[in-house]
Amino acid sequence: MFTRIMTPVDLAHKDELERALQCSADLARHYDVPVVYVGVTTEQPSSVAHTPKEYAGKLEEFVSEQTEKHGIKGTAHAMDAHDPTTDLDDTLLRAIDEVGADLVVMASHVPNILDYVWPSNGGKIAEHSKASVMVVRG
Repeated sequence: MFTRIMTPVDLAHKDELERALQCSADLARHYDVPVVYVGVTTEQPSSVAHTPKEYAGKLEEFVSEQTEKHGIKGTAHAMDAHDPTTDLDDTLLRAIDEVGADLVVMASHVPNILDYVWPSNGGKIAEHSKASVMVVRG
């Protein structure tokens, strides 16, 4: 049914992604398909990495941990954005095409009043992507 799963990850908040990561791994095992873990960074130093190259290395380490922990196949796909906060949705939509994903499994928060003003990342991805999108709460 699915051939490649894309799972966006925020390395600065990876402890908050556990449910989405588990769901992604479960689906990867079920369909015997790889997971592409996508991380978005900036050219500017951040709390995670000083350079995009350092960020890509940390994403690779994260993917190694996930594939070993869950017994799945996976790859890392690091992307640069001028401002990841404002460019995240468009960058993730590009990533879906770049990696050839037909399913996106991503974490989300419980909706609140601000979601009426600013749509959620998962909502925009689901609205504009040709891939199926599973938004995992909590």
